[in-house]
Amino acid sequence: MIRKTNFYLLILLFFITACSSIPKYPQNACKIFGERYLWWKSAKKAEEKWGIPIYIQLAIIKQESGFDWLARQPRHKLFKIIPYKRKSSSRGYSGALKGTFRDYKKETGRKLATRMRFADATDFIGWYLHKASKELKISKKDARRLYLSYYLGASDYKNYKENKKAIIYAKRVRDIASDYRKQLTMCRDKLNRKKYIIY
Repeated sequence: MIRKTNFYLLILLFFITACSSIPKYPQNACKIFGERYLWWKSAKKAEEKWGIPIYIQLAIIKQESGFDWLARQPRHKLFKIIPYKRKSSSRGYSGALKGTFRDYKKETGRKLATRMRFADATDFIGWYLHKASKELKISKKDARRLYLSYYLGASDYKNYKENKKAIIYAKRVRDIASDYRKQLTMCRDKLNRKKYIIY
């Protein structure tokens, strides 16, 4: 009985690792989705639901977490030695804040959503940017301005020119999104034809 239980635990561990490990080639959208086909299905679903292009979703995830499902902000250190509070509550693929993610779950009814699941991360990004696009009059294809709203929040977005760090990050996301967009033109049809789940 113990051996059988251990076997099932090993199988479960294998699938968790396969689904959550960082892609081998995070700079190439086609290779990411070739390696993680379920991610393509999730990103495509979010695109159809919220209107936020897959390449922008992917660029934000790369910027926020580097595709690390356990990504968190580093802790402040007291006297440069003692670990203290984290810089923010951001966590998971999307780098969503705890309070914002709570609002997302309440508004969308996705009570079981978690910041550490890719499908929930893409849906969250779609939801957030859809609202930002509507409220701030930003094109859903403008990766730079969408990321500024994502990083700063709607209330601070209007003063983004005063935040040099945010501008640098937003330009980086714009460039990453541009690369992903070009790459996806080469493999989108192939991904759409795929029927089997391949990790």
